[in-house]
Amino acid sequence: MGYRVGVDIGGTFADFCAVDEEAGGIATVKVLTTPDRPGQEVIDGLKALETRFGIAPSEISYFTHGTTVGINAIIMRKGIRLALFTTEHFCDVLELARLKMPDPYNLLSARPEPLVARDLVFGVRERILADGSIDTPLDARSLRDAVDAARRRGAEGIVVSFLHAYRNSAHEAEAKALIGEIAPDLHVYCSHEIRPIIREYERSSTAVIHGYVQPRVSQYLGALQSALGGIGVDPEPMITKSNGGIMSVEVGKTACVEMLLSGTAAGVMGAAFVAREAGEDKVLSLDIGGTSADVAIIVDGQPGYGMNETVGDFPIYVPTVSVTSIGEGGGSIARMDSAGILRVGPESAGSVPGPAAYGRGGTQATITDAFVALGLLDIPSLGYGMVEVDRARAVAAIEPLAAQLGSTVGETAEGIVGIAVSGMFREVSKLCSRRGIDIHDFSLLAFGGGGPMLACLLARDLGMKRVIVPPSPGVLSALGGLTADVRNDFTETAYYDLAPANVSRMRETIARLSDRARRWMVEEQRFGGTPAYFASGEMRYRGQSFEIEVAIDSDALAAGDLERIATAFHAEHRRLYGHADPDAPIQIIAINLVVTGQSAKPTLPRHALEPRMVAPDKTIMARLDGRQREIALFHRRDLTPGAAFSSPCVIAQDDTTTIVPDGFHGTVDACGNLILTLSEVSGAH
Repeated sequence: MGYRVGVDIGGTFADFCAVDEEAGGIATVKVLTTPDRPGQEVIDGLKALETRFGIAPSEISYFTHGTTVGINAIIMRKGIRLALFTTEHFCDVLELARLKMPDPYNLLSARPEPLVARDLVFGVRERILADGSIDTPLDARSLRDAVDAARRRGAEGIVVSFLHAYRNSAHEAEAKALIGEIAPDLHVYCSHEIRPIIREYERSSTAVIHGYVQPRVSQYLGALQSALGGIGVDPEPMITKSNGGIMSVEVGKTACVEMLLSGTAAGVMGAAFVAREAGEDKVLSLDIGGTSADVAIIVDGQPGYGMNETVGDFPIYVPTVSVTSIGEGGGSIARMDSAGILRVGPESAGSVPGPAAYGRGGTQATITDAFVALGLLDIPSLGYGMVEVDRARAVAAIEPLAAQLGSTVGETAEGIVGIAVSGMFREVSKLCSRRGIDIHDFSLLAFGGGGPMLACLLARDLGMKRVIVPPSPGVLSALGGLTADVRNDFTETAYYDLAPANVSRMRETIARLSDRARRWMVEEQRFGGTPAYFASGEMRYRGQSFEIEVAIDSDALAAGDLERIATAFHAEHRRLYGHADPDAPIQIIAINLVVTGQSAKPTLPRHALEPRMVAPDKTIMARLDGRQREIALFHRRDLTPGAAFSSPCVIAQDDTTTIVPDGFHGTVDACGNLILTLSEVSGAH
């Protein structure tokens, strides 16, 4: 027995959560990130766990880590210099993309520059047809010429993405072997190995993103393994994946595209775990860190999953936990635009220099500075004492904006907070419309360093009745990694009608994917339990351009009963779009298979409720809802299960601060969650 440790690295802090496998207790710490020395924050955090709680590295029995190295490389354009080899005459695949404007309401908007420069895209003479037959064999001379040209232009790696490689990968495999002989020093990536999906742009873009970050991520993971081993952490570290699962670090070195959104996904998995433990069946999670606010819908303890999430400026076509990111985090910068209008985000002060109040060189006003200037963060330090709060610096950062607006610092600070909340209101409303849900039926589960600060303000505007704040909201993403199962996704393009003649093809595909999944679990993950398999199909009515994913009933398929599968598709189509056509033929474009192996889960301690009304520790002078007044200040350690308290108030704890405006009644449940209930839902303020 020992400690299970989860780590999540954000924009400002690295969060650590250690669970005692025997006693069930949870220890948490935060340390500042080290952008100039990726990975050092992991060692710093483990040392902090040992110093504060006596948890020695040798006592760690399980270690999982969410990393931002890959996504940061994309955002900062610090990946390797890549060349892209396409089928001859298809060199504009990245530029053409889907021929959509980034912002349909801005005629001057432009798509971002691709990760592969146009002069590093080369056509190779070969052609495979849509049915997988070979029209033109791979021309070795054409490939050699492309390799020579790529090397002259300084390419460090090559992505091979040929037409219809999802159907027949022979030419990509042949090209990879030849490049290995011609230029063994170059990294080579084939699209069919990364994600063998139909549609050339989606497959090529995903392969390019993978190739762009893979050497950097692999180097980081290797350094992490060495560093952990050097301080006495014995177990093989695990990495959280974008799909909410985990995989070994060794596998992660060659599966980088699957972990680009690992930190975001870990947060949602942590929120889903808290929702299950608290018995909440409909939850909207709100994760606010230093750079963004991430929201996700969780129903019956399970998050939604999807494809086509955005990483930096680019779509990525791998299964991920469905999350909507909004450019308003605690470090989001407030500024005046060219029209003299106050804006907030998406630019962020990040970890360095950070908000002005942190005293680390930041001079621009942020959302955090606004709360400090309002007096709502009247706390000497944040993040387990890692950051000292300087109100004078926050006020000084906001003063130039106030002068431009002709208002007071307090009014301007409240305006910054209001703009941030309105931006979240807009995006959450759009998310609810897309998913067809009534937000009034949901509770808002807030976490991250900034989530509890803004949650009640957002819930009040949305008309949500309940806000839930976990015991350690600032490190919930780190806990989320400890709740994740071993998981992987496999896919194979089908592209045929859902018809009796194709039943055997469907069965063969699922059997083939299941065999791959079993081998992945046993050989690569060394999973000793019994995995669970879940098959689904990406289906559409014939003639439609896009698909929806529908579960494939294994019993129905075994019996050849396609009517049950078709009925499920019609029902999902009706739920999403309000109509269905039971007489129309259905196409199945791809078959997906998810394999999961359950990991040991932490157990949140439950306590008997001791009902009582708690008096505040003291009162503070702060501005809230348009006026300066005395507001109650509670310390989270005093709010034990059964406690009740009144608003308005501020609740301080080591990892975050919860701000509760008028109209909320607070209680603490058996798991230690704050339950903040809005007594009168009044809609937008």
